[in-house]
Amino acid sequence: MPITTHDIRQRLLETDQEFRRLAEEHSRCECQLEQLVGQSYWNSEDLALEVSLKKMKLYLKDQMELIVARHRHNQSARQQQMHQNQAHY
Repeated sequence: MPITTHDIRQRLLETDQEFRRLAEEHSRCECQLEQLVGQSYWNSEDLALEVSLKKMKLYLKDQMELIVARHRHNQSARQQQMHQNQAHY
């Protein structure tokens, strides 16, 4: 059965310190953004903070996706190697 991206993310949260750090920072930015959006009055600093938080969230998400893609690539390479080794026996 193929491993889903969700499964890979869950595994990385458990085993990869960098991925976990990025995910925690992403969640922190999301919480800050939710608090900001809940305010009834915004000043220019709030608008700048909103843009900054959104950009940071995108950056963190991109970094997490790079780690997922690298993990998926490495997993695929290992599976190919296993199939090649089995073919020789």
